Amino acid sequence: MLDANLKAQLKAYLEKVTQPIEIVASLDDGAKSRELQELLQEIVTLSERITLVERNDHAARKPSFSLNRPGTDISVQFAGIPMGHEFTSLVLALLQVGGHPIKLDDKVIEQIRNLDGDYTFETYISLTCQNCPEVVQALNVMAIINPRIRSVTVDGALFQDEVEKRQIMAVPTVYMNGEVFGQGRTGVEEILAKLDTGAAARKGEELSAKEAYDVLIVGGGPAGAAAAIYAARKGIRTGVVAERFGGQVLDTLAIENFVSVKETEGPQFATALEQHVRAYDVDIMNTQRAEALVPGNGLIEVKLANGGVLKGKTVILSTGARWRQVNVPGEDEYRNHGVAYCPHCDGPLFKGKRVSVIGGGNSGVEAAIDLAGIVSHVTLLEFAAELKADAVLVRKLKSLPNVTIVTSAQTTEITGDGKKVNGISYKERVSGEVKHVELEGVFVQIGLVPNTEWLKGTVALSKHGEIEIDAKGQTSIPGVFAAGDVTTVPYKQIVIAVGEGSKAALSAFDHLIRTSAPEEAPVVAAKEAVAA
Repeated sequence: MLDANLKAQLKAYLEKVTQPIEIVASLDDGAKSRELQELLQEIVTLSERITLVERNDHAARKPSFSLNRPGTDISVQFAGIPMGHEFTSLVLALLQVGGHPIKLDDKVIEQIRNLDGDYTFETYISLTCQNCPEVVQALNVMAIINPRIRSVTVDGALFQDEVEKRQIMAVPTVYMNGEVFGQGRTGVEEILAKLDTGAAARKGEELSAKEAYDVLIVGGGPAGAAAAIYAARKGIRTGVVAERFGGQVLDTLAIENFVSVKETEGPQFATALEQHVRAYDVDIMNTQRAEALVPGNGLIEVKLANGGVLKGKTVILSTGARWRQVNVPGEDEYRNHGVAYCPHCDGPLFKGKRVSVIGGGNSGVEAAIDLAGIVSHVTLLEFAAELKADAVLVRKLKSLPNVTIVTSAQTTEITGDGKKVNGISYKERVSGEVKHVELEGVFVQIGLVPNTEWLKGTVALSKHGEIEIDAKGQTSIPGVFAAGDVTTVPYKQIVIAVGEGSKAALSAFDHLIRTSAPEEAPVVAAKEAVAA
């Protein structure tokens, strides 16, 4: 299964293993079990510290396997074949079960170790989901630190009967002790905040005690990361507070237009951003939601959801944007129950089913093309009279036999049976006739909306909710700057956001110099005194 290059890389990684690892595999006579068996046997040949035990037992999920440290309760489990995006999760699990140090803050490790309770987590993923590995890796590392935590990763595409029974229609979906715990991308600190109910308040107090920053950046996407690097290089006190470092980039699959980087993927790019920022003296405060901006004479405050308050002499707003909703009946009700926003993540869960894509721009047409290779049929709905995507994408879409394109279509409702989506209704804008299409999934791809609700009544916003800025990134409040997709700057692109973030940091530094410079009058008076 592994090519020579991948084997060589994995062998080099496994040289870091210091503790024995026992792989216990539950297999049957199926093709997927043989595939997993081949993978595990190849892994065993790469390290003398790894052994394999194969069982044809009564395990509920086959094929599956666990990674165990003999003589301890340390164990993590995978149900399926962790390739694709989850191969990294497998490699990390091997290293960590094998005794390689875990890269978490000591305080976080201690908090995990002190959790009081027994937790069994089941994480349903798809191998094409770029958001799933962070959740899998977070829960795996928690299970390795605290044996009272159990982590099982389940490939939803392989265990479809289980997915159907639990009506899972979005990944990642996490169950804890048999009940839904969460959906979507999440990390160790976010999981801890839900398990340790007093953690948020303690964190708020900790953040409030911090000294004021010269530059406080709100948002950790490309614009925020660039701003942090440029500010830190000036030698001034720099902080970044973010709901999730990486921002919308974490939800992006292929990136092929960032100058000097021929090709990468969103999560990898986000990791590179964070590593670059951490190379400087920057205080990163992740998993923190900003709720209010309070301008002041000298210091600007940012109030957080956990009650904490951060202060900055200048502030750069780079909170980015999120998927725009259709805002029709049924959308909120059936979110993650047939209504989805990430075709790469959730597409495999709709294998052989009928779906709709709302949106005829590049994102919508690309989503329809990708889904057409998985599902039985795609109905694409576009409000305008023509598709707005690039001509090459439109030609490809029209060549697919299992795609229906409907233009001049206004989506009016997403219907369901109370538990999951069963159709979509739209109005033909020319005739006014309302039509209904029976299907199982709806993918919304109609652009972005800026994350500025928390700023209403403070900085000036455009009619579209974007922060209005001048050529230097200055907002309507002195000392408050903004950059990236959250602003009125056109063309929402990563490379543009990086440039805008850099510019905002330089503008903030210039503002600090000018506002902290001594008054001219005393100098003039001194010269006059000397002359006298």
